[in-house]
Amino acid sequence: MPDFTYTINGLDKDGNETTFSLKDFLGQKFILYFYPKDNTSGCTQEALEFQNNLHKLHEYIVIGVSPDSIKSHKLFKEKQGLNFILLSDNEHKLAESFGVWIEKSMYGRKYMGIDRSTFIINENGEIEKEWRKVKVKGHVDEVISYLPNKTK
Repeated sequence: MPDFTYTINGLDKDGNETTFSLKDFLGQKFILYFYPKDNTSGCTQEALEFQNNLHKLHEYIVIGVSPDSIKSHKLFKEKQGLNFILLSDNEHKLAESFGVWIEKSMYGRKYMGIDRSTFIINENGEIEKEWRKVKVKGHVDEVISYLPNKTK
């Protein structure tokens, strides 16, 4: 079970710096998505697709998580006009508790990084649905297509 008590710094939907714990969101439905890095092409596309579809996700709080700093998140939110929560998991504790901090390999070099993943979490803090090794193109549409079955 992921660690809902771990406190983590982040930016609220309005861009104000604050400290969060996932237990703060119990009683609400939320989408928690992990992405590798602010201001990269894939991560920007994914964030903008969530942003552009917030009206379809109105029953859910959207929370993006990456290892980037608060300063990086602030610049990313401002540049892209993002209106949802971004968490700075620079110690990788939240990512580790969800099993998305993994060994990766590029050009034969091994390193640790985020496995782009999305979790739908219900009011009781239970993971209802998860997507691992997410491909950005069409992913938010896939999340949206899953949700109507849960909101009726």
